[in-house]
Amino acid sequence: MLLEDLGNRIRSQRERLGLKQHDVAHALQVSPQAVSKWERGENAPDIAILGALAKLLGVSTDWLLDTYGEGLDVFEATVFASSVTGAYEKSLQMAAREFASWANGFFSQLTEAVLRHDGVPIKYMGDQCLCSFSGTEHRRRAVKAAFLAKRMVAENLQIGLSSGEIYLGAVGHPDYARADIMGEIVNIAFLTKDWAETNTESSVAATAAVVKPLEQECKLGESAEVNFKDIENPVRVVELRGISKPSEPGR
Repeated sequence: MLLEDLGNRIRSQRERLGLKQHDVAHALQVSPQAVSKWERGENAPDIAILGALAKLLGVSTDWLLDTYGEGLDVFEATVFASSVTGAYEKSLQMAAREFASWANGFFSQLTEAVLRHDGVPIKYMGDQCLCSFSGTEHRRRAVKAAFLAKRMVAENLQIGLSSGEIYLGAVGHPDYARADIMGEIVNIAFLTKDWAETNTESSVAATAAVVKPLEQECKLGESAEVNFKDIENPVRVVELRGISKPSEPGR
């Protein structure tokens, strides 16, 4: 969905119910500034609170996301995929509860890094985390979040970033569906992450679509044109070693 359209739907339904932005913020335990960003189309609500937001506004998640609209559920974003070195070995050595506790520890720090740069955590799978960044400067914010996460998380993270059009909508059986993101760009982010693990020193890599607008700001390492399995065209990927301090105003 275009973020402007999502914002308009949130605002129109809120106003129809006579609610103020701070009413929505208080009910969802987010800041009024976050609600304002949603309505201006600068960012999307966290996937985890979409259900609560829809319930508060008296609509379905499908209506909010315009799941059955024509093309409004596809928009440009930067996808962030991460995993942790040695997680599989740990899963064999730890009891299930112990492994979950370990994973929740680094997921908490990783999520804080993503939220600090206005990213949206989508889902957690084993040791992997999937997030998206959309709206203003989404590429730059994703890169900054990647390096903040590397500093905050004690475990060795591998991170892959890719930019392009993604689908956001309800996925699964109607009774159990959850909002998710899908598309080739999502697959490429995970493949780029895997490439970073074995081909870089920093364990952070991005596609050319992410890096090109930021070439003057990013510290770059090795690059390669990779033929990923099941991806039709070769993908140019680049190691990221850092991003310079001069940044967007207010960051």
